[in-house]
Amino acid sequence: MNIGILLPNWIGDVVMATPTLRALRERFGGDATFTGVMRPYVADVLAGTDWLDQTLFYDPRSRDRRQHTRGVVARMRKLRLDKLLLLTNSFRSGVIGWLSGARERYGYVRSCRGWLLNRRLYPPRQGRKFTPVSAVDYYLELARAAGCDGPARPCRLATKASDEQQADEVWNRFALGDAQRVVTLNSGGAYGAAKHWPAEHFAALAQRLVDDCDTAVLVLCGPAEREIAAEITRLADHPRVHSLAEQSISIGLSKACVRRSSLLVSTDSGPRHFAAAFDVPAVSLFGPTDPRWAINYHPREIHLHESLACQPCAKRVCPLGHHRCMRDLSVERVLAAAASLLKASADKSAA
Repeated sequence: MNIGILLPNWIGDVVMATPTLRALRERFGGDATFTGVMRPYVADVLAGTDWLDQTLFYDPRSRDRRQHTRGVVARMRKLRLDKLLLLTNSFRSGVIGWLSGARERYGYVRSCRGWLLNRRLYPPRQGRKFTPVSAVDYYLELARAAGCDGPARPCRLATKASDEQQADEVWNRFALGDAQRVVTLNSGGAYGAAKHWPAEHFAALAQRLVDDCDTAVLVLCGPAEREIAAEITRLADHPRVHSLAEQSISIGLSKACVRRSSLLVSTDSGPRHFAAAFDVPAVSLFGPTDPRWAINYHPREIHLHESLACQPCAKRVCPLGHHRCMRDLSVERVLAAAASLLKASADKSAA
Protein backbone atom coordinates (compact mmCIF):
# COMPACT_ATOMS: atom_id res chain seq x y z
CA MET A 1 0.00 0.00 0.00
CA ASN A 2 1.22 3.50 -0.85
CA ILE A 3 0.06 6.29 1.45
CA GLY A 4 0.69 9.99 0.88
CA ILE A 5 0.36 12.80 3.42
CA LEU A 6 0.17 16.41 2.27
CA LEU A 7 1.61 18.13 5.33
CA PRO A 8 0.80 21.59 6.74
CA ASN A 9 2.77 24.68 5.78
CA TRP A 10 3.52 25.92 9.32
CA ILE A 11 6.19 24.57 11.66
CA GLY A 12 3.87 24.26 14.64
CA ASP A 13 1.18 22.55 12.61
CA VAL A 14 3.69 19.98 11.37
CA VAL A 15 4.54 19.17 15.00
CA MET A 16 0.83 18.82 15.76
CA ALA A 17 0.57 16.45 12.80
CA THR A 18 3.07 14.01 14.33
CA PRO A 19 0.39 12.06 16.25
CA THR A 20 -1.29 11.44 12.89
CA LEU A 21 1.96 10.26 11.30
CA ARG A 22 2.55 7.94 14.25
CA ALA A 23 -0.99 6.60 14.10
CA LEU A 24 -0.65 5.81 10.39
CA ARG A 25 2.70 4.10 10.88
CA GLU A 26 1.40 2.05 13.81
CA ARG A 27 -1.73 1.01 11.91
CA PHE A 28 -0.21 0.12 8.53
CA GLY A 29 3.42 -0.51 9.57
CA GLY A 30 5.58 -2.44 7.13
CA ASP A 31 2.63 -3.05 4.82
CA ALA A 32 2.77 0.50 3.51
CA THR A 33 5.17 3.05 2.06
CA PHE A 34 4.63 6.57 3.40
CA THR A 35 5.38 9.66 1.32
CA GLY A 36 5.28 13.14 2.84
CA VAL A 37 4.56 16.08 0.54
CA MET A 38 5.76 19.25 2.22
CA ARG A 39 7.29 22.68 1.90
CA PRO A 40 11.11 22.47 2.01
CA TYR A 41 11.40 24.73 5.05
CA VAL A 42 9.43 22.35 7.30
CA ALA A 43 11.45 19.25 6.44
CA ASP A 44 13.85 19.80 9.34
CA VAL A 45 10.95 19.62 11.78
CA LEU A 46 10.59 15.90 11.04
CA ALA A 47 14.31 15.21 10.57
CA GLY A 48 15.43 12.34 12.78
CA THR A 49 12.03 10.60 12.81
CA ASP A 50 11.16 7.46 10.86
CA TRP A 51 7.46 7.87 10.09
CA LEU A 52 8.00 8.78 6.43
CA ASP A 53 9.81 6.62 3.89
CA GLN A 54 10.29 9.37 1.34
CA THR A 55 9.68 13.09 0.88
CA LEU A 56 8.46 15.22 -2.01
CA PHE A 57 9.11 18.94 -1.75
CA TYR A 58 6.38 21.30 -2.93
CA ASP A 59 7.22 24.97 -3.49
CA PRO A 60 5.50 26.88 -6.31
CA ARG A 61 8.16 29.62 -6.08
CA SER A 62 11.17 27.32 -6.30
CA ARG A 63 13.62 27.53 -9.19
CA ASP A 64 13.41 23.74 -9.31
CA ARG A 65 10.41 23.00 -11.50
CA ARG A 66 10.06 19.56 -9.96
CA GLN A 67 8.77 21.38 -6.87
CA HIS A 68 6.08 23.24 -8.81
CA THR A 69 2.52 21.94 -8.89
CA ARG A 70 2.92 20.15 -12.21
CA GLY A 71 6.20 18.49 -11.17
CA VAL A 72 4.86 17.37 -7.79
CA VAL A 73 1.68 15.99 -9.33
CA ALA A 74 3.71 14.05 -11.91
CA ARG A 75 5.82 12.45 -9.19
CA MET A 76 2.77 11.67 -7.08
CA ARG A 77 1.08 9.96 -10.01
CA LYS A 78 4.11 7.69 -10.44
CA LEU A 79 3.65 6.54 -6.84
CA ARG A 80 0.13 5.22 -7.59
CA LEU A 81 -1.11 6.29 -4.18
CA ASP A 82 -3.79 4.18 -2.54
CA LYS A 83 -4.56 6.82 0.10
CA LEU A 84 -3.78 10.51 0.31
CA LEU A 85 -4.47 12.55 3.44
CA LEU A 86 -4.75 16.31 2.89
CA LEU A 87 -3.80 18.02 6.15
CA THR A 88 -4.10 21.45 4.56
CA ASN A 89 -7.47 23.00 3.76
CA SER A 90 -6.72 25.01 0.62
CA PHE A 91 -8.44 24.61 -2.71
CA ARG A 92 -5.01 24.17 -4.33
CA SER A 93 -4.24 21.15 -2.14
CA GLY A 94 -7.56 19.65 -3.21
CA VAL A 95 -6.60 20.11 -6.87
CA ILE A 96 -3.20 18.51 -6.25
CA GLY A 97 -4.89 15.58 -4.55
CA TRP A 98 -7.36 15.12 -7.38
CA LEU A 99 -4.67 15.36 -10.08
CA SER A 100 -2.42 12.95 -8.18
CA GLY A 101 -4.72 10.09 -9.08
CA ALA A 102 -4.81 8.82 -5.47
CA ARG A 103 -7.60 6.26 -5.16
CA GLU A 104 -8.80 7.56 -1.79
CA ARG A 105 -8.48 11.28 -1.04
CA TYR A 106 -9.20 12.25 2.56
CA GLY A 107 -9.80 15.87 3.49
CA TYR A 108 -12.15 18.38 5.04
CA VAL A 109 -14.85 19.96 2.93
CA ARG A 110 -13.58 23.52 2.99
CA SER A 111 -12.48 26.16 0.47
CA CYS A 112 -14.97 24.93 -2.13
CA ARG A 113 -13.02 21.70 -2.68
CA GLY A 114 -15.46 19.03 -1.54
CA TRP A 115 -16.00 17.79 -5.11
CA LEU A 116 -12.26 17.06 -5.39
CA LEU A 117 -12.38 14.61 -2.47
CA ASN A 118 -13.91 11.15 -2.32
CA ARG A 119 -13.41 10.63 1.41
CA ARG A 120 -14.97 13.76 2.87
CA LEU A 121 -14.93 15.01 6.45
CA TYR A 122 -16.93 18.00 7.67
CA PRO A 123 -15.37 20.35 10.23
CA PRO A 124 -17.59 21.14 13.24
CA ARG A 125 -19.31 24.50 13.15
CA GLN A 126 -21.17 26.87 15.44
CA GLY A 127 -23.51 28.52 13.01
CA ARG A 128 -21.38 29.90 10.20
CA LYS A 129 -18.17 29.84 12.23
CA PHE A 130 -15.87 26.88 12.64
CA THR A 131 -15.77 25.42 16.14
CA PRO A 132 -12.28 25.80 17.66
CA VAL A 133 -10.65 22.36 17.51
CA SER A 134 -7.05 21.46 18.26
CA ALA A 135 -5.07 20.77 15.10
CA VAL A 136 -3.91 17.55 16.79
CA ASP A 137 -7.48 16.23 16.85
CA TYR A 138 -8.33 17.78 13.50
CA TYR A 139 -5.58 15.81 11.76
CA LEU A 140 -6.19 12.64 13.76
CA GLU A 141 -9.77 12.51 12.49
CA LEU A 142 -8.35 12.10 8.98
CA ALA A 143 -6.19 9.21 10.19
CA ARG A 144 -9.19 7.57 11.83
CA ALA A 145 -11.20 7.94 8.63
CA ALA A 146 -8.33 6.17 6.84
CA GLY A 147 -8.53 3.20 9.22
CA CYS A 148 -6.54 4.13 12.35
CA ASP A 149 -8.01 3.32 15.75
CA GLY A 150 -7.64 4.86 19.19
CA PRO A 151 -6.02 8.05 20.47
CA ALA A 152 -2.43 8.99 19.71
CA ARG A 153 -2.30 12.49 21.08
CA PRO A 154 1.25 13.13 22.31
CA CYS A 155 3.38 15.12 19.87
CA ARG A 156 6.85 13.69 19.34
CA LEU A 157 10.01 14.79 17.53
CA ALA A 158 13.64 13.73 17.30
CA THR A 159 16.99 15.41 16.76
CA LYS A 160 19.90 14.42 14.54
CA ALA A 161 23.47 14.01 15.72
CA SER A 162 24.40 17.16 13.79
CA ASP A 163 21.68 19.13 15.63
CA GLU A 164 23.06 18.02 18.99
CA GLN A 165 26.58 18.88 17.88
CA GLN A 166 25.43 22.41 17.02
CA ALA A 167 23.76 22.70 20.42
CA ASP A 168 26.93 21.44 22.12
CA GLU A 169 28.86 24.25 20.45
CA VAL A 170 26.32 26.83 21.70
CA TRP A 171 26.40 25.38 25.22
CA ASN A 172 30.21 25.52 25.22
CA ARG A 173 30.41 29.01 23.71
CA PHE A 174 28.14 30.48 26.39
CA ALA A 175 29.25 28.16 29.22
CA LEU A 176 25.65 27.03 29.66
CA GLY A 177 26.88 23.73 31.03
CA ASP A 178 27.94 25.63 34.16
CA ALA A 179 24.33 26.56 34.89
CA GLN A 180 22.13 24.22 36.86
CA ARG A 181 19.18 25.11 34.64
CA VAL A 182 18.81 26.78 31.25
CA VAL A 183 15.59 28.52 30.22
CA THR A 184 14.98 29.10 26.52
CA LEU A 185 12.92 32.03 25.28
CA ASN A 186 11.16 32.17 21.93
CA SER A 187 10.04 35.66 21.03
CA GLY A 188 9.05 35.49 17.39
CA GLY A 189 6.49 34.00 15.09
CA ALA A 190 6.07 33.91 11.34
CA TYR A 191 2.33 34.59 11.68
CA GLY A 192 2.79 38.29 12.36
CA ALA A 193 3.69 41.02 14.86
CA ALA A 194 0.39 40.66 16.75
CA LYS A 195 1.69 37.47 18.40
CA HIS A 196 4.88 39.11 19.70
CA TRP A 197 5.45 39.83 23.37
CA PRO A 198 7.45 43.08 23.69
CA ALA A 199 11.24 42.73 23.70
CA GLU A 200 11.44 44.80 26.89
CA HIS A 201 9.09 42.33 28.62
CA PHE A 202 11.25 39.39 27.52
CA ALA A 203 14.38 41.22 28.69
CA ALA A 204 12.88 41.93 32.12
CA LEU A 205 11.76 38.30 32.37
CA ALA A 206 15.26 37.09 31.49
CA GLN A 207 16.76 39.25 34.23
CA ARG A 208 14.30 37.92 36.80
CA LEU A 209 14.79 34.31 35.76
CA VAL A 210 18.53 34.64 36.24
CA ASP A 211 18.36 36.55 39.53
CA ASP A 212 15.29 34.99 41.16
CA CYS A 213 15.38 31.43 39.79
CA ASP A 214 19.13 30.93 39.40
CA THR A 215 19.05 30.00 35.73
CA ALA A 216 20.87 30.88 32.56
CA VAL A 217 18.78 32.15 29.64
CA LEU A 218 19.13 31.45 25.93
CA VAL A 219 17.01 33.42 23.46
CA LEU A 220 16.12 31.40 20.36
CA CYS A 221 15.47 32.92 16.96
CA GLY A 222 14.85 32.20 13.33
CA PRO A 223 16.35 34.20 10.45
CA ALA A 224 13.65 36.88 10.78
CA GLU A 225 14.00 37.27 14.57
CA ARG A 226 17.74 37.91 14.88
CA GLU A 227 17.24 41.61 15.64
CA ILE A 228 14.60 40.91 18.29
CA ALA A 229 16.79 38.28 19.96
CA ALA A 230 19.77 40.66 19.98
CA GLU A 231 17.59 43.43 21.40
CA ILE A 232 16.41 41.21 24.25
CA THR A 233 19.97 40.34 25.26
CA ARG A 234 21.02 43.99 24.97
CA LEU A 235 18.16 45.17 27.19
CA ALA A 236 18.68 42.37 29.71
CA ASP A 237 22.36 43.29 29.95
CA HIS A 238 23.29 40.26 32.05
CA PRO A 239 26.26 37.90 31.61
CA ARG A 240 23.99 34.86 31.90
CA VAL A 241 21.53 35.98 29.20
CA HIS A 242 22.55 34.92 25.69
CA SER A 243 20.96 34.57 22.26
CA LEU A 244 21.41 32.77 18.97
CA ALA A 245 21.28 36.08 17.09
CA GLU A 246 24.87 35.82 15.85
CA GLN A 247 24.98 32.03 15.50
CA SER A 248 24.41 29.78 12.52
CA ILE A 249 20.77 28.92 13.13
CA SER A 250 18.49 26.13 11.99
CA ILE A 251 15.30 24.40 13.02
CA GLY A 252 17.39 21.44 14.11
CA LEU A 253 19.44 23.65 16.43
CA SER A 254 16.29 25.13 17.95
CA LYS A 255 14.91 21.65 18.55
CA ALA A 256 18.12 20.52 20.25
CA CYS A 257 18.26 23.66 22.43
CA VAL A 258 14.67 23.24 23.58
CA ARG A 259 15.17 19.51 24.18
CA ARG A 260 18.01 20.09 26.64
CA SER A 261 16.50 23.13 28.38
CA SER A 262 14.67 23.11 31.72
CA LEU A 263 11.86 25.37 30.52
CA LEU A 264 10.65 27.18 27.41
CA VAL A 265 8.79 30.50 27.47
CA SER A 266 7.27 31.12 24.06
CA THR A 267 4.76 33.05 22.08
CA ASP A 268 2.18 31.03 20.15
CA SER A 269 4.56 30.01 17.38
CA GLY A 270 6.23 26.89 16.01
CA PRO A 271 9.00 26.34 18.60
CA ARG A 272 6.37 26.35 21.34
CA HIS A 273 5.38 22.87 20.15
CA PHE A 274 8.96 21.62 20.38
CA ALA A 275 8.55 21.70 24.15
CA ALA A 276 5.52 19.43 23.93
CA ALA A 277 7.34 17.06 21.60
CA PHE A 278 10.29 16.72 24.01
CA ASP A 279 8.23 16.92 27.22
CA VAL A 280 9.93 20.14 28.35
CA PRO A 281 7.88 22.41 30.66
CA ALA A 282 6.55 25.45 28.83
CA VAL A 283 4.81 28.77 29.42
CA SER A 284 2.93 29.84 26.29
CA LEU A 285 1.79 33.41 25.70
CA PHE A 286 -1.40 33.94 23.68
CA GLY A 287 -2.74 37.22 22.35
CA PRO A 288 -4.68 37.48 19.08
CA THR A 289 -5.26 33.74 18.67
CA ASP A 290 -7.65 31.37 20.40
CA PRO A 291 -5.63 28.80 22.40
CA ARG A 292 -8.20 26.11 21.62
CA TRP A 293 -6.94 25.87 18.03
CA ALA A 294 -3.39 25.19 19.24
CA ILE A 295 -3.81 22.73 22.13
CA ASN A 296 -1.04 20.14 21.88
CA TYR A 297 -1.96 18.15 25.01
CA HIS A 298 1.30 18.96 26.76
CA PRO A 299 0.70 18.13 30.45
CA ARG A 300 3.46 20.49 31.63
CA GLU A 301 2.41 23.62 29.77
CA ILE A 302 0.75 26.75 31.16
CA HIS A 303 -1.27 28.96 28.82
CA LEU A 304 -1.38 32.66 29.64
CA HIS A 305 -3.62 35.23 27.99
CA GLU A 306 -5.58 38.35 28.82
CA SER A 307 -9.38 38.63 28.76
CA LEU A 308 -10.03 41.61 26.53
CA ALA A 309 -13.19 42.30 24.56
CA CYS A 310 -11.16 42.42 21.34
CA GLN A 311 -9.70 38.92 21.83
CA PRO A 312 -9.22 36.77 19.85
CA CYS A 313 -9.09 38.81 16.65
CA ALA A 314 -6.79 36.38 14.75
CA LYS A 315 -5.18 39.34 12.97
CA ARG A 316 -1.52 39.47 12.02
CA VAL A 317 -1.24 43.10 13.19
CA CYS A 318 -3.36 44.64 15.95
CA PRO A 319 -6.29 46.32 14.12
CA LEU A 320 -6.79 48.75 17.03
CA GLY A 321 -3.14 49.75 17.22
CA HIS A 322 -2.71 49.22 20.98
CA HIS A 323 -1.63 45.53 21.04
CA ARG A 324 -2.90 45.28 24.63
CA CYS A 325 -3.51 41.52 24.39
CA MET A 326 0.26 41.03 24.56
CA ARG A 327 1.48 44.25 26.17
CA ASP A 328 -0.83 43.85 29.18
CA LEU A 329 0.48 40.33 29.81
CA SER A 330 2.77 41.22 32.72
CA VAL A 331 6.29 40.06 33.40
CA GLU A 332 5.27 39.18 36.96
CA ARG A 333 2.55 36.86 35.75
CA VAL A 334 4.83 35.07 33.29
CA LEU A 335 7.60 34.82 35.90
CA ALA A 336 5.20 33.26 38.41
CA ALA A 337 4.14 30.61 35.89
CA ALA A 338 7.76 29.90 34.95
CA ALA A 339 8.86 29.64 38.58
CA SER A 340 6.04 27.22 39.38
CA LEU A 341 7.05 24.90 36.55
CA LEU A 342 10.74 25.05 37.49
CA LYS A 343 9.85 24.22 41.10
CA ALA A 344 7.62 21.33 40.03
CA SER A 345 10.46 19.90 37.93
CA ALA A 346 12.91 20.27 40.80
CA ASP A 347 10.51 18.57 43.21
CA LYS A 348 9.99 15.73 40.74
CA SER A 349 13.74 15.25 40.34
CA ALA A 350 14.26 15.25 44.10
CA ALA A 351 11.49 12.70 44.75
